[in-house]
Amino acid sequence: MPSRLPMKRLLILCLLIAVFANAACAPATEDAQIRVPPIIVDQFGYLPALDKIAVIKNPKIGFDSGQSFTPSRKYGVIDLNTGRVVFTGQPRFWQDGKVDPVSGDSVWHFDFSEVRVPGRYVVRDLENGVESYAFEISPTVYTPVLKTAFRTFYLQRAGFEKRAPFVPQAFADRASHLGKGQDAQARLFNRMDDASTERDLRGGWYDAGDYNKYTSWTANYVTGLLGAYLENPAVWTDDFGIPESGNGTPDILDEVKWGLDWLERMQNADGAMLSVMGLDSASPPSAAKGPSRYGPPNSSATLTSAGAFALAAKVYRNIAGFETQAQTYAARADKAWRWAEANPNVKFYNNDERSRSEGLAAGQQEVESNRMAKKALIAAIHMSAMTGDPYFDGVIKKLYEDVKPMTADTPNGFEGNLAFDMLYHARQPRTSKTFAKHIRQDYEANVLNGYNAWPVIVGDEDAYRSFVDGYWWGSNSTKARRGEVFTQAIAADIGTASKLEYLNAAARYVHYLHGVNPLNKTYLSNMGGQGAENSVSEFYHAWFADGSDWDRVGASKYGPAPGFLVGGPNDGYERDVCCANVCGGHGAKMCERPIKSPPTGQPPAKSYTDFNEGWPINSWAVTENSNGYQVAYLRLLSKFAR
Repeated sequence: MPSRLPMKRLLILCLLIAVFANAACAPATEDAQIRVPPIIVDQFGYLPALDKIAVIKNPKIGFDSGQSFTPSRKYGVIDLNTGRVVFTGQPRFWQDGKVDPVSGDSVWHFDFSEVRVPGRYVVRDLENGVESYAFEISPTVYTPVLKTAFRTFYLQRAGFEKRAPFVPQAFADRASHLGKGQDAQARLFNRMDDASTERDLRGGWYDAGDYNKYTSWTANYVTGLLGAYLENPAVWTDDFGIPESGNGTPDILDEVKWGLDWLERMQNADGAMLSVMGLDSASPPSAAKGPSRYGPPNSSATLTSAGAFALAAKVYRNIAGFETQAQTYAARADKAWRWAEANPNVKFYNNDERSRSEGLAAGQQEVESNRMAKKALIAAIHMSAMTGDPYFDGVIKKLYEDVKPMTADTPNGFEGNLAFDMLYHARQPRTSKTFAKHIRQDYEANVLNGYNAWPVIVGDEDAYRSFVDGYWWGSNSTKARRGEVFTQAIAADIGTASKLEYLNAAARYVHYLHGVNPLNKTYLSNMGGQGAENSVSEFYHAWFADGSDWDRVGASKYGPAPGFLVGGPNDGYERDVCCANVCGGHGAKMCERPIKSPPTGQPPAKSYTDFNEGWPINSWAVTENSNGYQVAYLRLLSKFAR
């Protein structure tokens, strides 16, 4: 068999010298060229009681089509501690050898679910001498991964120092955006010379790879993280390695409070919520010296924040020491809802000529009528749970009929948690039994048993065992929410399959994100120190920018910080349209670079590579992180940690 000792020795050395188990250390690769093992496993590992199925690939279409492989009939699972073969079996063809159009591969599946003894293993082709990346079987295999992924929110904090022991020295940085004219002295974007518009808007999280802060999206992260906490509070302990660890409060609630503190600063006295903040960029973040600007209130930010404050009030009222703060959240939720109800059509388009706001932040946070109705439904759900006021039950029922939130594609896009929020409403003691039953039946019929959920699991319709409707911008977050479809069914006791069957279905999506995909790529950044031998080596982020000390694992001084979930394959990726005409200056030189394939010109699930060039290469459409992606992943993974 081919030697794997150099790779293993490097990883062992990494673990010995790293300040943290997740410090920057992993072999450098050019991932489009890397010849990854054709035997594909979850690079972190598996829970003892759940399914364990390796995928063996024979590439037919795509950049790796020259790397053909035919497995032998005899496969084994090797205990790396003893060298013993602990299980043998034969791979089986997926769909009789059909070439999967989504990946361009023909594949086999090797089921080794019988292996349950904790340990470290590889899957080996016993005749060809080829083996998978190493993996662990353990009841706690995902716990350190969850903690690392969760700590990315600490790294995304604006106006907060990053320091040891909470991060390795490589990622230490002074508190950012607190200089003259920055977050604590932010001004209205179109009145920067008017000191009367100055506001203290420090705090919050960088939203994604940029440093901007968006009210609606922050509110979504608050509700998503609180949902994750409520669904499995036991896993959210007080030892996740953030500055608040050890204070007696679950760390997730400490982190959520950081987001809520910023939302409080963004609220006007009348309840309206300021819409957005645009922050300067630099690497590292503390080097950013430009002014901070904010946008005026709008209805969508205010409505979304009403729901976030309401859920926070309900959660924190039961947390020792937070009773008074919970009352404050309740008052803010009430004021936000009342303002939004009285002002339903106040729009503000950031970075958009419609509001003469070009250059203010990046992503468009404003929404149109259909999404506004969805936001209203989510907010009403949490207002109802907080207040017990029957008025909100009437609002929910009307919006339920208007929005029709229980469809097969609801978990795919914006407001992707809407169906899960409806299940939350169905579980509330005050919700009428008739309406709760209606919600549950609709979820089972249209979401759980929709064409893209349980039927594709039963029919084994995806070669890599984690079906989604398409690979568009942010496909990894879609994968995470697709897994959540099944964990939510467990929580709501919906469906005819067993809890174990639904848990195994959800775990398929965890495995995809951890490496069971056509690229054999763990879609978390710089996780070599935690056992993922082929994880994301670079991604779009202003801190970990192209050419910086944090650019690429093994090539730059440090590489990016560990644990960020990137957007994932996007077969709609393309360079800025100016490359087809004239970009001018720096952009024109960037356009002279060869077009990357991947991500272009590939089957959908192979439309990915690690790169981080900015405009006009626009790598953000493929590799940028987002707090939204991170929340979806954390919410799913937390169902499997302990």
